[in-house]
Amino acid sequence: MNEQIRAREVRLVGPEGEQVGIVPLERALQLAADVDLDLVEVAPMARPPVCKLMDFGKFKYESALKAREARRNQQQTVIKEMKLRPKIDPHDYETKKGHVVRFLKAGDKVKVTIMFRGREQSRPELGYRLLRRLESEISDLGYVEAAPKQDGRNMIMVLAPHRATKAAATAAATAAKGPGRERDSGAEAPPADDAGPAGQSGE
Repeated sequence: MNEQIRAREVRLVGPEGEQVGIVPLERALQLAADVDLDLVEVAPMARPPVCKLMDFGKFKYESALKAREARRNQQQTVIKEMKLRPKIDPHDYETKKGHVVRFLKAGDKVKVTIMFRGREQSRPELGYRLLRRLESEISDLGYVEAAPKQDGRNMIMVLAPHRATKAAATAAATAAKGPGRERDSGAEAPPADDAGPAGQSGE
């Protein structure tokens, strides 16, 4: 930038993107000084290197703002957990399936755990059938990222939202913030009805 540039001549671009042409470095520096801007090398490997007249401080500030905005709008992947029993009551199943649907629509992954107790451990097919049923009933929103697997007394399956589902959730979250509003990173989200992030029981 400015006096740090070592080339004898540069291809100069004006502050509005207009092509000035190839000029000696001294001339480019003088033009930058005349309009109180910096001479910034934007393509150092070109022959001759391409330099642009710009307010470098303002450029860095705007770049930092854009990066921060991109990070804020990037939805982080959250894994929720839903626990079921292999002989779950039909009403309870529908309630918990509703939570799974809500989590997927929010763009979150869901770890579904079937908990076996006592003699139920000798009937793993009950849990497997229940997980496959759930998979088929939410297939329009998500897919199985990790197939059902026995883990001690539990059987675990991980569901993930389809790309379109997650994109819709991101768009809805961005729209909910509104222009000029920034979510307080220290604020906690309200608790779910009877299920929450991994580690909480949905039972």
